[in-house]
Amino acid sequence: MPSSTENRLDPDLFRKTIDSMDSKADYVDIRVNESTNNIIVMKDGKIQEIRSGSDFGGSVRVLKNGSWGFGYTTQISKLDEMAQSALKLAKSLTSDVEITKVEPSNDNVKFKAKLLPSTVSLDEKKEVMKDAEAAANIEKIVSTTVNYVDGEGTTIYLNSEGSSLSVEESRVAMFLNAVASEQGNIQFGHKSIGGSKGYEVIKNYDIEEFGRTAASKAVRLLSATSPPSGSFPVVLDPELTGVFIHEALGHASEADLILQNDSILKGKMGTQIGSKLVTIVDDASMDAFGYYPYDAEGVKTSENILVKDGVLSSLLSSRETASKLSIKSSGNARSSIGEQPIVRMSNTYLKPGDQTFEELLEGMKDGIYLKGSRGGQVDTGKGIFQFNAAESFIIKNGEIKDPLRDVSLSGSIMEILNNVEALGSDFKMGVGFCGKAGQTVPVGDGGPHVRVSHATVGGT
Repeated sequence: MPSSTENRLDPDLFRKTIDSMDSKADYVDIRVNESTNNIIVMKDGKIQEIRSGSDFGGSVRVLKNGSWGFGYTTQISKLDEMAQSALKLAKSLTSDVEITKVEPSNDNVKFKAKLLPSTVSLDEKKEVMKDAEAAANIEKIVSTTVNYVDGEGTTIYLNSEGSSLSVEESRVAMFLNAVASEQGNIQFGHKSIGGSKGYEVIKNYDIEEFGRTAASKAVRLLSATSPPSGSFPVVLDPELTGVFIHEALGHASEADLILQNDSILKGKMGTQIGSKLVTIVDDASMDAFGYYPYDAEGVKTSENILVKDGVLSSLLSSRETASKLSIKSSGNARSSIGEQPIVRMSNTYLKPGDQTFEELLEGMKDGIYLKGSRGGQVDTGKGIFQFNAAESFIIKNGEIKDPLRDVSLSGSIMEILNNVEALGSDFKMGVGFCGKAGQTVPVGDGGPHVRVSHATVGGT
């Protein structure tokens, strides 16, 4: 970070703007962020793109007579001007916004990283990408793409209720895509690693295994066959479990979607929506890719149990949506500095059980093992979904057999949750980015291996 960071991010500079607005607005908050980031793209062993940059910006939110006004600038000298513009905008609107009460917070959160990305040379980062690419370059692999991203920065947050926060955060991630080809048949394999600390997440990882895993997946799919169609008992791996929990349950539990009548969970609080084995958590405070200690409204984060023993027990909310639903804000208001905060997930997962993978397979005469995700779609209002697994296998008499490709999993969110009949004791969190309303934020999702008594499976 530049040496001027400490002076440019002096909270006292921004407190003056807050104080100047105190008598004019019902509520005001300010976020200022300074960050650096790097993106490196390698295609077939050759660096194609390197982007390094720094960002600085500040935003002001003003609540007046039930309406929000918002202003953003990259020039710190214009923060007062942005505050006045936000106030003028709020006065011009008519709405009914109220925000739930939150205790003011004063905190100074330091980097958790042991090895900040900025202390690692560009050459070392390129070298580890080359190692990953070399490991993936096995027989029948015809193309590889490795993407590396990192970022670190400091955010200052203040509001008219007395909160004053300084938060340092860093993230690192690497993604590898491998393409296998044989006699006109083309298949893909993917692998990702990352975390919310520092470069140590890459340095401590087995890079050879990282590259080989993605490539081997692509090669296996070359000999895979199309799946049967129908209702089968299935086992989901931790990655697909995480994607299902994020897409199907996580989004449905966002308070803004519930208020928009676009969630199957509306009116379901306190009711049984899954089997008693199902406990689902969103936790921004945990050590995973979606980590943040305070949300964009200065609310301290903690474990939020959305579903406990199959019963819907909580939602994801901002201060505004929490007020409308007469609940406590969960600390899930998120956005970049230049955007207004909206309700978002953080690290969302299914809690593990106590069975080994082998025990999950026991007694399965004919089933499907589904691994990884190649995307899909969810209708949170109707409560239905369709996901495509990255790879799959036949389960025959409790054993993993022939590989399958282009396998889809579809059905009702509630039905799948109620059909969960066994949970693995393993647990993994994935690395990803979630888009909503044109905004993108880093998230984690995961869980254990899961056995579902019956689900609809077919080809994509």
